[in-house]
Amino acid sequence: MFSHVESLMKQYCEGCFLHQQLKKEGGRRMAHRFCISQCTVGEKLQEYGKKLI
Repeated sequence: MFSHVESLMKQYCEGCFLHQQLKKEGGRRMAHRFCISQCTVGEKLQEYGKKLI
């Protein structure tokens, strides 16, 4: 399970242009909020997180 999470983050999240742009425009909090509420990768990561509990 952890390997899936790590793989997703390496493939899609590291160096994400959209995250970097949102961070510049609205700050780290705004970018994080986007990632966890609107990004499809963020949604998938949340699903994995719920399975770990």
